[in-house]
Amino acid sequence: MITVNADGKIMVRRCLVTLRPFRIFVLGIGFFTLCFLMTSLGGQFSAKRLGDSPFTIRTEVMGALESRGVLRRMSDMLEMLMKRMDILARLENSSDFHKGDGARFPLDRFQPAAGLMERIQAIAQNVSDIAIKVDQILRNSLLNGKVAEGRRDQCEVPRDPKYPDCAGKVEWMRARWTSDPCYAFFGVDGTECSFLIYLSEVEWFCPPLPWRNRTAAPPSPPPQPRVQAAFRNDLAHLLELIGTGKESLSFMKKRIRHLAQQWLRAARRLEQKLKGRQRDQKQILIHIGFLTEESGDVFSPRVLKGGPLGEMVQWADILAALFLLGHSLRVTVSLKELQSHLGVPPGRGNCPLTSPLPFDLIYTDYHGLQQMKQHMGLSFKKYRCRVRVIDTFGTEPAYNHEEYATLRGYRTNWGYWNLQPTQFMTMFPHTPDNSFMGFVSEELNKTERQFIKSNKVSSMAVVYGKEASIWKVGGKEKFLAILNKYMEIHGTVYYETQRPPEVPAFVKNHGLLPQHEFQQLLRKAKLFIGFGFPYEGPAPLEAIANGCVFLQARFNPPHSSLNHEFFRGKPTSREVSSQHPYAEDFIGKPHVWTVDYNNSEEFEAAIKTIVRTQVDPYLPYEYTCEGMLERIHAYIQHQDFCTTSSSALPPKAKSPAMQSPPSVLALSPNATHLVWSPSASRDPRAWPPVDSLQVWVSEARHSCTETCRQRGLVCEPTFFRFLNKKDVFFQLSITCDSTEYEMNHLYPAVAENVHECYLQKEPLLFSCAGYNTKYRRLCPCRDYRKGQVALCRDCL
Repeated sequence: MITVNADGKIMVRRCLVTLRPFRIFVLGIGFFTLCFLMTSLGGQFSAKRLGDSPFTIRTEVMGALESRGVLRRMSDMLEMLMKRMDILARLENSSDFHKGDGARFPLDRFQPAAGLMERIQAIAQNVSDIAIKVDQILRNSLLNGKVAEGRRDQCEVPRDPKYPDCAGKVEWMRARWTSDPCYAFFGVDGTECSFLIYLSEVEWFCPPLPWRNRTAAPPSPPPQPRVQAAFRNDLAHLLELIGTGKESLSFMKKRIRHLAQQWLRAARRLEQKLKGRQRDQKQILIHIGFLTEESGDVFSPRVLKGGPLGEMVQWADILAALFLLGHSLRVTVSLKELQSHLGVPPGRGNCPLTSPLPFDLIYTDYHGLQQMKQHMGLSFKKYRCRVRVIDTFGTEPAYNHEEYATLRGYRTNWGYWNLQPTQFMTMFPHTPDNSFMGFVSEELNKTERQFIKSNKVSSMAVVYGKEASIWKVGGKEKFLAILNKYMEIHGTVYYETQRPPEVPAFVKNHGLLPQHEFQQLLRKAKLFIGFGFPYEGPAPLEAIANGCVFLQARFNPPHSSLNHEFFRGKPTSREVSSQHPYAEDFIGKPHVWTVDYNNSEEFEAAIKTIVRTQVDPYLPYEYTCEGMLERIHAYIQHQDFCTTSSSALPPKAKSPAMQSPPSVLALSPNATHLVWSPSASRDPRAWPPVDSLQVWVSEARHSCTETCRQRGLVCEPTFFRFLNKKDVFFQLSITCDSTEYEMNHLYPAVAENVHECYLQKEPLLFSCAGYNTKYRRLCPCRDYRKGQVALCRDCL
């Protein structure tokens, strides 16, 4: 009986049981190794395809280094398995199994194991050899890749006169490409070539690189016909577009609902007036920047506390007009939504947009303009011609031109945008250099007008102003005491629990009233009186439309950025002669009285006359729904700031072969001014039509705005390019001993005492505003439609 060691039995059994699974494991290792090799080597060769970006080579080489390490680990694992099998064989040789013939069967069973171990050893050796060969291949591949990458990373900055800023931009990128994640988003990785690729393909400062695989773009399909705008007959969808979440938005939606029927009737009248004229539908973004959280949104919390509502009144009316005209709108009041609509790449706003701007027009304000500039990168400069800036008080050209404003002391926190001045749109037509946007006041039907006339209380006055701070005006006790002798005084000052101490006891304060109740109060009152602030709001027009007389203070001297804190920093030098210059200049008596509140006799005489005077409700056409629709329609159809128009500016230094073309102007029949010459050609696309042009010479102390107004005309800055010629001085019998081209917002002009004539060098500085006692200015004037100062007679 042969005795067998118990431990040997157990070990043999384990070995016999594990040999077959081990064969399968070894085959799996071999198959995996083969697949891994094919993948690794295939990835290396595929990385060299011509169409691939150079930015991917480094990444794939790093992957090859990792694969080489895996092969080494596989070889080590096979060698370890082989060593363990060798230990097992030695254990078997030292056992008692070789004693006796009965042990021969188990030994025969182990013979295949010895052959398997030899095969394992051979596989391990092969894998090791393969790892060495792959290591050599990868080293060569890495070396070749580095050489190729080195060639590409040694891109030279092209010296192309067509791209003079290329070298400077590359230098900037070297130092600051990590300052904004957007550069990495577009593939910049710190190499010279990545800078050049970005600057030539994303931005446009460098020429395209010749080695880039830039296949010719397929011919673009013919442009699809534009969708035609159709007047809408329902405002419900607009209310959805405006959204919710802010008191300011709720106020605007309430206003739109309140005026909905007037808007719809006005749209139908304008549609009939246009007689089916074709109008392209515009894609329009409305971004109300001052309502964003990033700008502070100081307005929304004050809507229910008597805060200023003029801006929100105007924005509500702009939204209604654009929507009814049939255009496609997107409305945003958050920076995140703005970035999404514009296509802003991730980062800090230094890179261009990821795709072409999808909007034909963008209506925003100064806050929104700043936000767009911060997040659009170079795209802002490219697309700023599509922007329209809602600007309550206006921006004059001297403040708008960055270089000029900096050199001449006109720079403020709100100017220096280098836009076309008519891209700024104002609440009132006080600055002809800007476009007049306006707002609307509620119109009365015949029944309402008759009711107001028969129910007016001639001894009732309402004070203009809902905040208690307005009642702090100095000297109010004196003129309020005079007014109280003839009228019962009513106020609408906001308060929470206690009556504001600034409001005298004899004033009946109703508190802050909803809009419809405030309208009812105006319909009963005879007088609407201002204390000098707020400036140029919508309330005086609403009062006049409801049959009130508006009484306001005359400012002497006029208020301006030079002498009044409210206007300081605003991009205008306009001198405001009263609380509401539009009411004073464009409406006047009997509806508007402007007096010196410090002159008690003048003030009391005005009150007595107002009590005796009967006035009808009056609303200028330009502040009706139809007037605003008409005006915005004309702007959208005709204002194009993206197409460069001929400026008619001759070069500063002219040779005989570079003389400016002859003047297109001719002396008027009465020889007082110039008009468009009957023999000169007319561009049918010109707007305003050139037939409306009249050229007048100002007095030394008058701006072109005043000069034109004195003649029943309005200054038209787009016509300055026709005046900016030396021949025009000769036609007006002005002697010029010398003629110079300079940057000055008062030019073209003449210094008559020295016979020096000046022409404008910078078209962005053509300005209706401004005067100097030294100069008489050449002023381009035009006619205008009755009740619609923004449009000439043939402008619609």
